[in-house]
Amino acid sequence: MKRKPSLSREQDASNRSHDRPSRREVLGGLSAVGAGLILAPGVSIAQTADQRRSGAADNVARAQTPIKNVRRPERYDDSLIFERKPFTWPGGKTLAVWIIPNVEAWSYDSAVGVTTSPNPGEVVPDVINYAWREYGMRVGLWRIAGVLDSAGLRATVALNSSVCEVFPKAIEEMKKRHWEFMGHGITNSQLLSSLSSDDERNVIHAALSTIERAVGERPKGWLGPGLAETFNTLDVLAEEGVRYVGDWNNDDQPYAMKVKKGKLFSVPYCMELNDISLFARHGYTGDEYFKAVTDQFETLYAESHKLARVMGIPLHPFLTGQPLHIKYFQQAIAHIQKQDRVWFATGNEIAEAYEHLHS
Repeated sequence: MKRKPSLSREQDASNRSHDRPSRREVLGGLSAVGAGLILAPGVSIAQTADQRRSGAADNVARAQTPIKNVRRPERYDDSLIFERKPFTWPGGKTLAVWIIPNVEAWSYDSAVGVTTSPNPGEVVPDVINYAWREYGMRVGLWRIAGVLDSAGLRATVALNSSVCEVFPKAIEEMKKRHWEFMGHGITNSQLLSSLSSDDERNVIHAALSTIERAVGERPKGWLGPGLAETFNTLDVLAEEGVRYVGDWNNDDQPYAMKVKKGKLFSVPYCMELNDISLFARHGYTGDEYFKAVTDQFETLYAESHKLARVMGIPLHPFLTGQPLHIKYFQQAIAHIQKQDRVWFATGNEIAEAYEHLHS
């Protein structure tokens, strides 16, 4: 009986290295509702990476198969950006920049939506992820607030309404800064896409009403938890008096959305700069985050000379508010402030200006 030839140390190490997921693949497997990333229960990060690779050929084949009657959202007019008429923002500015801290609350007895570090069994309590998230409320948010205070800038807060009940002191501190508040559901442990029509309507109404009672003004904007919607979400939002939504990231300009009653506009949230995607999914360093933000800015700023644009900076305090990240956010803001055609605004200011310019 012939013995199988043994592998050399170099060959064995090479095979193990090939089987082992890279750091980027590991980080890519991490899940977070804010970035729409969910790791299935019982599936390891390595398995997820293998499935992505093995499924690539099938995806290509499906993509090349002709599809008839593709369903469109039918929520907006088709418009190519080079076809549009030029305009400028108030004061002759050409690039509107809004800064969006996601201020959220999570259920301690639920693993739904909270996972950033792997929890394939959805074990509760999920202490590592719950505590990581809450660091943002206890510490990280106030580092971000310090940067914005120093720069003289206001934020537009995507607010889970349960924060009003759990952290009322935080609400008061944000109100002192005259930050704008937009609805962001009740908690990120619950997505609108998982709800019935009646439950969705009740959740949206409750979230907006709770925020209104806490801050003294009904939110004009909305960002869905996980940016999730149902087929009815936009109509419900418009009926509740919401004027703009950040869920639709398919343009560099605002645009009117088609709803049954009232008016509703899309304002670009800019998912490409979402710190959950950059730090947690792609494993960016602070330097890489700074370069991503400034690269995005430089391109949009140059293009805005001919046609006005919008740039959003989505933030999660438990990530950008960390000691190793905050200075890069501060440097990015300082870089943007050097240019004279930038209009730092809130989400509602952008939506109102756009509506006025296109009425």
